[in-house]
Amino acid sequence: MEKLKQRWGIESNWAIFFILCAFAVNGSFAAWVAKPITSFLGLSPETINPWLYWPLRILLIFPIYQLTLPMVGWLFGQFKFFWAFEKKFLSRLGLGFLFKEN
Repeated sequence: MEKLKQRWGIESNWAIFFILCAFAVNGSFAAWVAKPITSFLGLSPETINPWLYWPLRILLIFPIYQLTLPMVGWLFGQFKFFWAFEKKFLSRLGLGFLFKEN
């Protein structure tokens, strides 16, 4: 736990607990949100090959997860951590220009 606190710049074990809970809840939430979206798009394992359906669904879950992570983090009182986490993650994907200040 000490290594994790040091790496993330966190003071308390409770903050780590809430951060890990937010990651877990957000994963389930993103998958839950993706289901009606795939249905709306007419995608299901019955209508297309499951070998195509699941990669498409995972590709859909990824941006939903990224968009909802700061919101779920806010619910757990960890918005500052998750906002910094998102900026760092998206910068590594080459999307850092979205957060540049003039």
